[in-house]
Amino acid sequence: MGMFIRVDVDNSIVAKTPGLAEKLVEVCPVKIFALGKKAGAVAVVEENVDECTLCDLCMQACPQGIRVIKLYE
Repeated sequence: MGMFIRVDVDNSIVAKTPGLAEKLVEVCPVKIFALGKKAGAVAVVEENVDECTLCDLCMQACPQGIRVIKLYE
């Protein structure tokens, strides 16, 4: 788990949109997402989580299925 942020994924929402899992993997500039074991799902690559730039691209692609939570402030 990251020290600075946590990334939560609701794969039940991601799976509802064909191709969304692949899009999430593609849009993340620091490779936080990888395709999950189930079709239409993503997995969080924990060792990349603290590299997040808070660019918001994943949340724009899937507003209800992805949450980036700051663990500071």
